[in-house]
Amino acid sequence: MKKKLSIIKIGGNILENEEELHTFLDVFSAMEGPKILVHGGGKMATQIAAKLGIESKMIGGRRITDTEELKVITMVYGGLANKNIVAQLQARGTNAIGLSGADGNTIRAVKRPVKEIDYGFAGDVEEVNTLAIYQLLQAEFTPVFCAITHDMHGQLLNTNADTIASEVAIGMSDAFETTLYYCFEKKGVLLDITNEDSVVKHLEPGNYQELLEKKIIADGMLPKLENCFYALHKNVGKVCIGDISMLAPKATLYTTITL
Repeated sequence: MKKKLSIIKIGGNILENEEELHTFLDVFSAMEGPKILVHGGGKMATQIAAKLGIESKMIGGRRITDTEELKVITMVYGGLANKNIVAQLQARGTNAIGLSGADGNTIRAVKRPVKEIDYGFAGDVEEVNTLAIYQLLQAEFTPVFCAITHDMHGQLLNTNADTIASEVAIGMSDAFETTLYYCFEKKGVLLDITNEDSVVKHLEPGNYQELLEKKIIADGMLPKLENCFYALHKNVGKVCIGDISMLAPKATLYTTITL
């Protein structure tokens, strides 16, 4: 029987709110068994870039990563955000190790080809080094990945944190029974955006299509849920979406996605 592995992705709403971050790290540290944390930091990077006189460019919610922006992202994601999380986890007795995809060659990516839009140094994941991550888990480290990968030619690449989380979960699913958690500001997928308690507790392809047709699921939730179903089709056991409270042992108000 495979051992259970939890992969948790957190976004800016947690990272940039000190109280929320401390609450999350308390809950994360208390989770039993091997676990992996993945984080972004886009809003923080945008704020620091502005202080440095660098304008952040976004198209359709995606960052255009030019040379100067990549420098800021590397400093913020791989430095400020990542090392703060690692230090806070150590204070809670969790032996965390901060990583980019370049560390231990854990996540290799390719620069996104230029089509209608040139996203600059944006990376699309090609391979997850599951052996290296497995060895870290066996040594009882808790990997903390920032949203940076590399191309094996010395180039760092800005890579979507949701995608990194799903690709790591997929990569580890041969060795573990993997559950992927997307932590964000809502309690889950909502039937009514104005009612926080209108959570769709279970989502599968049938009712997902129904909600799409009714336009209950739209905008920013679409790419997130597409990522979820992609991971499930690649043998991830279960995907959960909700706020910090879903990680508590007896939590019930969040969305579980299965095939």
